[in-house]
Amino acid sequence: MTHNPRRPSDKLTVDEFCSELRISRSTFYEWRQKGRAPHCIRIPNGALRIRRSDIENWLTDCESRA
Repeated sequence: MTHNPRRPSDKLTVDEFCSELRISRSTFYEWRQKGRAPHCIRIPNGALRIRRSDIENWLTDCESRA
């Protein structure tokens, strides 16, 4: 049986997400408040993480709405 551990890059921090999309943190949190941001995971320390797969799905949805 092959074990396929997840890599840290499978989940992005808010800063990493904002950097990739070239947006400000305030834009991200505005989108999040309006329900327009990708799905986020809140980890025990309160920080948010965003799965790369959720980002890809979210971007696809953005394309179809454009």
